Amino acid sequence: MKLLIVSASQRPGSQSARVAGYLSEHASQFSEIQHVELCRYDLPFWDGDRNGAALQASDWHKLDPLVKQADALVLITPEWGGMASPMLKNFLLLCDNQATAHKPALLVAVTSGISGAYPIAELKMNALKNNKLVPIPDHLIIRNVEQVLGDGEIDAREQGLRERIDYSLHMLGQYADALGAIRRRHREQAYPKQQEYQYGM
Repeated sequence: MKLLIVSASQRPGSQSARVAGYLSEHASQFSEIQHVELCRYDLPFWDGDRNGAALQASDWHKLDPLVKQADALVLITPEWGGMASPMLKNFLLLCDNQATAHKPALLVAVTSGISGAYPIAELKMNALKNNKLVPIPDHLIIRNVEQVLGDGEIDAREQGLRERIDYSLHMLGQYADALGAIRRRHREQAYPKQQEYQYGM
């Protein structure tokens, strides 16, 4: 199975990217892992035109195949002012829902403080409807990120965080396997009565 990890800080070499590296090293359920740092790609703001010149001239052609080939996604957003990264939400708008539909996603928020819940709620509320990604029930909030997931001493709190990460990645693998069967059946036995509904509810 293939995993795509998307880190969505607008700064290169960010804490979000560092967390993505940690997750990459611990996602043993997946045979192939790709990490995409969105700020390193030239992507236009979504304007509703999938065939428009801006999208065709951008780096989207490098990312689109990775999205299509992935069996599961990890979406990592920093918390900025209590909000999810606009770069991540733009990325999700650019995704073709035929490439993302019925694929599981693990949502991860990264914060330098003790907050981090609002970006997860925002993504669940208004970033996943039309691309039909399936957020798994588990999500991760990496609080005080500068102090964890490094090479230093591991206290009881961090040990619990690492165990939670391992569990969440394990469950993401389980969902990827289960939803893969649904996607295969959907391709082979499409809904017979009419064209598939493009937008979620």
